[in-house]
Amino acid sequence: MTSSFFRTARRWGTLAAAVLVLPVVATVPSAGAPPPQSAGAADCQPGSIPEAGLQGDVPAAERDSGRSRDGYRCNIRQLGSSPGRGGGITSVTFDHCAYIGTFFPGNLLGEAMGVRVIDVSDPTAPVHTTTLTEPAMLAGTWESLKVHAGRKLLIGAGVPFLTGAGLMSIYDISDCAHPRLLNPGPGTDLSLPLPITAHEGGFSPDGNTYWSSGTAPGLVSAVDISDPAQPKVIWQGLPGFSMHGFGFSPDGNRMYLANNMGGMKVLDVSAVQRRDSAPAVRELADMPWTDGWATQHILPVSYGGKPYVFAVDEAGSGGVKLIDVSDDRAPRQVQSIKLAINLPENQDSMVASASGGSLFAYDAHYCAADRPADPTALACSWTSSGIRVFDVRDPGAIREIAYFNPPARTGQNAELWNSPHALASIIGPPLLAAPSLAQAMLQGQFDPAQALSSRTGTLAFGDLSTDWCFAPPEWRGNQLWTACADNGFLALELSPAVYTPPPGQRSTTGS
Repeated sequence: MTSSFFRTARRWGTLAAAVLVLPVVATVPSAGAPPPQSAGAADCQPGSIPEAGLQGDVPAAERDSGRSRDGYRCNIRQLGSSPGRGGGITSVTFDHCAYIGTFFPGNLLGEAMGVRVIDVSDPTAPVHTTTLTEPAMLAGTWESLKVHAGRKLLIGAGVPFLTGAGLMSIYDISDCAHPRLLNPGPGTDLSLPLPITAHEGGFSPDGNTYWSSGTAPGLVSAVDISDPAQPKVIWQGLPGFSMHGFGFSPDGNRMYLANNMGGMKVLDVSAVQRRDSAPAVRELADMPWTDGWATQHILPVSYGGKPYVFAVDEAGSGGVKLIDVSDDRAPRQVQSIKLAINLPENQDSMVASASGGSLFAYDAHYCAADRPADPTALACSWTSSGIRVFDVRDPGAIREIAYFNPPARTGQNAELWNSPHALASIIGPPLLAAPSLAQAMLQGQFDPAQALSSRTGTLAFGDLSTDWCFAPPEWRGNQLWTACADNGFLALELSPAVYTPPPGQRSTTGS
C-alpha cells in the first residue's frame, strides 16, 4: 500500500510540475477560428488492425503490454520497408527512389554514415544502392532534404543541432539511384561555406532558388541555384524570431512562411523571383494563432481556382489548418483537421498515454496533397499517431479514410542510431504538448484523475512504445512512400475501396 501511495504521489507531482512550467501564451483559442472538432473517423475494412481507443491514441495499457509493437492499420497495408538504423527526421522521394534523412550525431555511430539512397523499383523489396557522405549529409539534414522534380535536383543542408550554418550540397538525380554531386566547391568544400543558417529548406516552384530557414535566429536565405555548381546567396532577412517551413504561390511571388511561435506570415518575394539587383522582401500579412505552435510547413493548394493553404502545426495539438489566402493581406482560417486525441477535452487522455514516450505526443508534422489543384486526399505524418489519410475533396466535410501506425520498436533504442526518437527518449514527458494542456486546464476541460496512468510519473528514460512519423507521405498512385524515425523507409498501399488516384495526380508538399 505504501509503494502504491508513493507512485500515485509521484504522478500527481509530475502533473503539478508540468502546470508550473506551462507557457502562458496559449491561453485562449485563436480569434475567428472554427471551433475544434475531429475529422470523421475512418471506417476500417476487413483485414484492418484498428486502434482500440480514441482516434489517434495509443493507450497506456497497450504501450505497457507490448500490444503497440504490432502496430495499427486501417485500409492501408505495408508493401515493403528498409529500416536501416532509423529514418532521421524528414526523408524525400523522387521517381523510383527514396533519400533517407540523417540525424546528428547518431548517424555517425554505425555503418552507412550519411544519407541512404533506396531504390524502390520493387516496393516490396527496396534496395539500398549508395550513401551520400558529403559534409552536409553527415552533419544531419534535419528538415532541409528536398527534391525538385522538374530540375531533377536533390539538396540538403547540414544541421547538427536545431540550426546549422554553411553546409549545403546539390545533387543531380537524373539517375535517381546514383545521385551525382554538382557543387564540390561552395557549400560542400569546408573551406568555402555558404553564408546561410539551416534547419528547414525548400525550392521555389521553378527550382531556381533554394530557400533555407533557421530556427534560432529565424534568418531566411534565398540561394540562387540556377547554376547548381555555383550556389550563391542573393537575399537574406529576419522575418521573425524563429521561422520554420514554407510554401509558395505557383508563380513563386508569394511565400507562406511558418512561424515557430504559432502562425503564418505572407511575404512578397517577387523581387527575388525576378532577380532584382537589390531585392526587397515585403511582409503582407502576419497571422498568429494560439491553437497549436511550432508551425511546421505550409502547403499551397487551390479549390475551384481559389488559393488556399494547409498549415501544419508540429506541436500543441493544432493539427492542420485550411486557410483562404485569396486576399494575401488578410488570410482567413476556414477549416481544421484534428484527430480526437487532439481535442481539448481529451488532453487528459493524451497525458496518460503519451507520458514516457518523450517530447512529442500526437501532432501533425508534414503533409502531402495528391495534387495541387482540387486535391482529393491529404496524407500526413502524425508523430505517434502514424500516417493519417484524409478525404479533402469537400473542404467543408473533411474525413479520415485510412491510417497506418507502424509497429513500435520498444527496447531497441541502441540499434536506432539515426532515429531522433531513440535519442530524445532520455526525456519522458511530452513537453511540446504543454500549450494544449494549458488551454484544456484553463477552459476547465482537464480531469487530473483521467491523466493519471502507469506512465505519468516517467520523467526520464522514456520508451519507444510508438514510432515518430515525421516525413511527408508522398503519393505514388495508390501507394504512399515515407519514412518514420524508428522504422525507416516504408512503402504503403491504400485500399482501392477508399481511394482512387485522381487524374493529374502529383504529390505536393508545397516547397
